[in-house]
Amino acid sequence: SAGAAVLEAGIDGAGAVTQSALLRAAHTARIRHLPRAAGAALSVVTLLRAARAGDPSYRTADFVTALAELLGTAHRVGTASGAELDAARGRARRPYSPDGSLRLYGLFTEPVVTDSGHGGVRTWVAGTDGRLFTVGDVAPGGVGRAVGVADRAVRLGDTALTHREVGRAGLAVSGATVSPDGRLGAGKGVKAVTARGAAWTELPLAALWETPPSEQAARALRSTSRYADPDGGGSDLLFLDVELIGAVRESAGTCLLALSDSGIAVRLTVADDDPALAHRDNLMLLAAAPGTRLRIIGRLVPAPHPRLTLLACAHPTGGGTIDLGLDRLRRADLPDPAAPVHPAPPQPGGPGAHSPLYLLERRVEQTVSAGRAALGMLGDVTAETRRIRRAGLPTAAGLLTALCTSAAQRERDLFGRLLPADTDSFATHWLTAALYTAAVADSLCAAAWEPVREGPAAEPSVPDRGSGRAVAQTAQH
Repeated sequence: SAGAAVLEAGIDGAGAVTQSALLRAAHTARIRHLPRAAGAALSVVTLLRAARAGDPSYRTADFVTALAELLGTAHRVGTASGAELDAARGRARRPYSPDGSLRLYGLFTEPVVTDSGHGGVRTWVAGTDGRLFTVGDVAPGGVGRAVGVADRAVRLGDTALTHREVGRAGLAVSGATVSPDGRLGAGKGVKAVTARGAAWTELPLAALWETPPSEQAARALRSTSRYADPDGGGSDLLFLDVELIGAVRESAGTCLLALSDSGIAVRLTVADDDPALAHRDNLMLLAAAPGTRLRIIGRLVPAPHPRLTLLACAHPTGGGTIDLGLDRLRRADLPDPAAPVHPAPPQPGGPGAHSPLYLLERRVEQTVSAGRAALGMLGDVTAETRRIRRAGLPTAAGLLTALCTSAAQRERDLFGRLLPADTDSFATHWLTAALYTAAVADSLCAAAWEPVREGPAAEPSVPDRGSGRAVAQTAQH
């Protein structure tokens, strides 16, 4: 009910009364041992205040995700059972389970800077079976702490290695404890000693680059999806062998275009634009060396075209690896700039590059910005629904029609007076549309990573009559 009131009023109308209702709901959820719902309500309040204060870091898409998480979690708590109910309840603290002895090999270290003022690093390591683990050190301090912590000793057992060194060396851990998302615990019973590492071209690390990019992207989407289970495992990293093509200018800035060995054109962007970190400078240097072949590690960015934030790469001259957020490349590290250059496509490709799904996404975002009344005054949306249907998305067209109809629907009593609006019904329609657009966007992202086929090929299918309608029915039920 507190979340539905936000939809009813919109950001401009969600003042102190609406925010206090959300805070009261969060407090009640915490008392009733529903930490996931409590956290979602607090996230909505935080973003709501940022939007009303004109915070430049505020994004409407983030608010839509937070509000849909709140409404969806609250709905699931009332209807789910068994394991689904446990997932809807959530956990107040991250659980760590014993995992015995582990032989780990360092991959890279990345700086972590959050909007809340926290800073630190996260070091990624891999086991002999290919599983990925992280060792982190994040605390209040911002970007300054992120740069300094990289050269501090890792808090794990008796090892004296720094985070940078662990990212290139190895560890032998006994009594290991691991959380569902792969974080290594640092309890008293954990013992760790330094061991030999492995190059990215040696087993077991080399096996990470042998998995097809489409499978890696599908795995990463399971953890990066806007409504993924926070307790779910999996990694959002991709491991690719690419050939650099050059810089490509976009509306949001400049990115680096690379061609993977499977023929996929991938756009590589910076993980953080802060000048204290090396991401931007390194990306610009790499863009000046077209034709260079690199083994890279990046984080998937859900988009209708292949896109990664570049985190680490093999050294361009073949000696060692580069943590692109911490280590700074020099022009002398780059190979001959006269290498062959491939023409860069002017616009991102992919099966969803020209999808009219944004017509539904726009109405979903407009609701949280201006409230139900603004959506109800749209009138006829036949032209939009007709365009969506022509693109092969009849379910999206039906959801848009139902959302606008529900927003405009108001009943009157026998004397002609308007009755209170059915906020629950409208919230259900809005939640259905929000979940559907997220599911279709994930499917378009996964399709964009499919390998390039030689010769004429059929257009990648977009989930609609089958999976799209199933998504809508799942949200409603």
